[in-house]
This record gives sequence, C-alpha cells and structure tokens, in this order.
Amino acid sequence: MGKRLWVERNKDGSWDAFSDDGAHIKFGKGKGVFTPGDLMKIALAGCAALSSEFAVEHTLGEGKGARIVVDGQYDPEGDAYTSFDEQVVVDATDANLSDEDAEKLKERVTRHIDKGCTVKHTYVQETPVRMNVTIRH
Repeated sequence: MGKRLWVERNKDGSWDAFSDDGAHIKFGKGKGVFTPGDLMKIALAGCAALSSEFAVEHTLGEGKGARIVVDGQYDPEGDAYTSFDEQVVVDATDANLSDEDAEKLKERVTRHIDKGCTVKHTYVQETPVRMNVTIRH
C-alpha cells in the first residue's frame, strides 16, 4: 500500500494536501495555487526528474539535473486530459560532451525514465479509480 494522503479545505476556498510523513502542498482553482490538473503534470515531471537523476549526475556531476516541462491536451467535452507532452532538457553546456556522448546520455536518460517512472507507467495504461463516499452525520 502506498503512502496515506488526504486533502482538507481551507476557509479561503483553497485546499491543502498532506501526507503521513509531513509533506504538504496547497492547491485549488484560484490564482497562485496549483489545480488538480497541474498536480497531474507536476507528478509526471517530478517522476521523470527523479528517474533521470542518476543518469544525469553520473555523466555531469552531483547536483546536476534536467528541466522538465509538461503540457497536456485537455478535452473539455470529456473533462479529461487526452495526452501529455513532456520535454526533458539537460543542460550539458559546461561538460563539453561529444555528439556521441550527448547521444549516450540522451539514451540513458530516456531508458531511466521509461524504466523507473511510476507516474508515466500509470498514465499510459487504463487505470481504474474506485471511490467510496461516506457521509458522517
């Protein structure tokens, strides 16, 4: 079983998400907060970042990483994202890589993300969601 998460509404209409281990993020629909759709894209980008971290640091050095931008195609009629576009950019300008070494790094980063990104694995398959509503009164 995964980490237990929950959300609670704030008086200003925003929401806070929490985890048992102390993580916290604010979200909602207003200015300055992430929407749930944004959080889906952040999850995809974050997963790619963590999955690619070893390959990038192994080649470029500790503390180096990728910049990952995710956009999504939203279908308003179905109220769902139909696809995501993920752009992984590794700044290796200081490393003086040859074309061959840059291509090897690209392959390693791709392989690490394809193998280790749980969020990507989840998004590319049909994922059932079971929901139970409880009304306490």
